[in-house]
Amino acid sequence: MLEYNKELAMTKYEPIYKKIKNDIESGKYKRGDYLPSEKEYTEYFSCTRNTVRRALSLLTNEAYIIPQHGKGVQVIYSANEDRNIFTVGGIESFAEAIQRNKQKVETKIACFKEIIVDEEISLLSGFDVGTEIFYIERLRYFNQKAIILDKNYFLKEEMPNLTKEIAKKSIYHYLENELHMSITNSRRRVTAEDATKQDLKLLDLEKYKYVLVVSGQVFNTKGIMFEYTQSRHRPDYVCFIESAVRQNI
Repeated sequence: MLEYNKELAMTKYEPIYKKIKNDIESGKYKRGDYLPSEKEYTEYFSCTRNTVRRALSLLTNEAYIIPQHGKGVQVIYSANEDRNIFTVGGIESFAEAIQRNKQKVETKIACFKEIIVDEEISLLSGFDVGTEIFYIERLRYFNQKAIILDKNYFLKEEMPNLTKEIAKKSIYHYLENELHMSITNSRRRVTAEDATKQDLKLLDLEKYKYVLVVSGQVFNTKGIMFEYTQSRHRPDYVCFIESAVRQNI
């Protein structure tokens, strides 16, 4: 039985989602275990059942849990020690994903500059021609090997004081905690592509001649697309997960 914790008494679903997610990732609840009931969570967090259900729905979408009719909510997540697991459906910063995967990663800035969107970039990203953006290339090193190349396009109007130092740490942390931006939704696609000359030069691809590419546009609560990103991954270091529910027809 969970004990009531007044400090965690919140009405928004996000801290509930993060707490349950952390409990699963830390091993408090292992694969096959059942989570406490909705009633226990509503008492623990001092919130409504709808709030708990929204948090649980997010975790279901990210393949952490699955509702079992008549039994409860079962944990289906298991840590993968060989590959880093990234979610396709959720919005998660790289720093958050690495913390969840319990990895130590070094980030190096290969490029940080302000540019004006031309027709080529507009077709690629969705930003209007003439828009001022920050263009950033970040290399992610795992065990001293360059495994991921992030190519980020950020709308300058939404973050005019963005710096190289912020980009090396966590841009999302800066946006949410210092600029108080609310990030709401994204559109993403995952493709396998031939490695470019830049990929071959910057990434430690070894035998691989292709990369896995996650491309995505991200929007805030004002409906503004503030980011377009291409993350180019060495294929043997990464695993993308998504959860789906079959609908009765």
